[in-house]
Amino acid sequence: MQALPDFNPYLRQFVRTVPDWPAPGVQFRDITPLLQNSKVFRIMMDAFVHRYMDGDLRPDKVAGLDARGFILGAALAYTLNVGFIPLRKKGKLPFTTVEETYELEYAVATIELHTDAVTPGEKVLLIDDLIATGGTMMAGKSLLQRQGAVVLEGAAIIDLPDLGGSRKLTQAGLPLFTLMQFAGH
Repeated sequence: MQALPDFNPYLRQFVRTVPDWPAPGVQFRDITPLLQNSKVFRIMMDAFVHRYMDGDLRPDKVAGLDARGFILGAALAYTLNVGFIPLRKKGKLPFTTVEETYELEYAVATIELHTDAVTPGEKVLLIDDLIATGGTMMAGKSLLQRQGAVVLEGAAIIDLPDLGGSRKLTQAGLPLFTLMQFAGH
């Protein structure tokens, strides 16, 4: 997995840690301050743009995971001049869909994709705000690959490596790129 150490110290200060939310013992990493400051948002998005604008990692489409992955994915797709694919929670897409069910820490969830969202062989970048247990990104990878996409890489602002998601994803063959890591939950 690769990170951009040059950006970490500056961007990191804009990640708000909310203790004991949504449950006791959880240190929630809130990315909204990164989005609220136009300079910081641009610096953050430029880090992703520079990685994916040319070469072997340039995607045909960017797939964003519901919901914060939509913010990053749509902005990145627009800047790269490629299509955007929303991977939504079950029941939110109006057209014919395929779905992937996955386990969360205490529940089961399902994401969906429109059946016409990707053409076999298209190169897709999968993006979300944060990698924790890796379940959502793994489901997105599986769903895209079932439809014939070549998933180039998984990207996120934050990795929480202590939760094992990044290890699980890389062991499953998904290269990862994150801008920063935080210890703990």
